Amino acid sequence: MDELWRRDEIESPCIKVCVIHPETRLCTGCLRSIDEIAAWGRMSPEERHALIEDLPQRQGLHRKRRGGRAAKLVRSGK
Repeated sequence: MDELWRRDEIESPCIKVCVIHPETRLCTGCLRSIDEIAAWGRMSPEERHALIEDLPQRQGLHRKRRGGRAAKLVRSGK
């Protein structure tokens, strides 16, 4: 059986939740910046590995939302 063509690269940390946080300017899904996402295909395996190791440290940068529109309606009594 023929082996399929494969790339020996670190897979992207993308989880298909692509929303850029307005304050941190990081993707709320994978925690990468727009520049890091755009450069991913040009990064060396070493650069990708270093970035992936840094991502867990970024998790605390996003503050939790306080309920958005629904919370405003509750506070205003509507």
